[in-house]
Amino acid sequence: MKKLKIEIMTNEDLETIKDILQTEFDEFWNYEILKQELSSNNSKYIVAKTLDNIIVGFAGIKIILDTAEIMNIVTKKSFRNMGTGKQMLEYLINMCKNSNIKTLNLEVNSTNTIAITLYKKYNFKEVGLRKKYYDNTYDAILMSLNF
Repeated sequence: MKKLKIEIMTNEDLETIKDILQTEFDEFWNYEILKQELSSNNSKYIVAKTLDNIIVGFAGIKIILDTAEIMNIVTKKSFRNMGTGKQMLEYLINMCKNSNIKTLNLEVNSTNTIAITLYKKYNFKEVGLRKKYYDNTYDAILMSLNF
C-alpha cells in the first residue's frame, strides 16, 4: 500500500484534475458536478495525494442532519488496487465519527465486487437493492454503517 496524504479537497485541487477527470478517473464525475459539490455546505470532499502532491483519488460525502451519504470514492486508474480507496474510506469514516454522524450510507454497483468486499470489511451492511439502477442494467446495492 502506497503512503498517501489525505486532505480536504480545494477548488485548486479540482482545477488540477479538471482536464483528466474523464480519462484518468471515471466518466460520470465531471467538473461541473464536482464544482457544485465543493460549494455546497452539506458536502465534504477529500483528495488522496502522493507524497509529491500528485492527486490519485478523491471522495465525497453529503451530510443531511446526522446521516451522511458517500457520493463517490474514485481512484485514478493507474493507482487502483493499491489501497487508495481503503485510505479514503477510512478518512471518511473518521470524519463522520468526529462530526457525530450516526449513519453512513452508500450505493454500489452489484458487479463491483472489489468495492463491496471493502465495504463489508468496514462493517457496512446490505440494507436494500435498486433494480437496474446503473444504465438500466445493473442493480445498486444499498449499504449502511451505523456508529
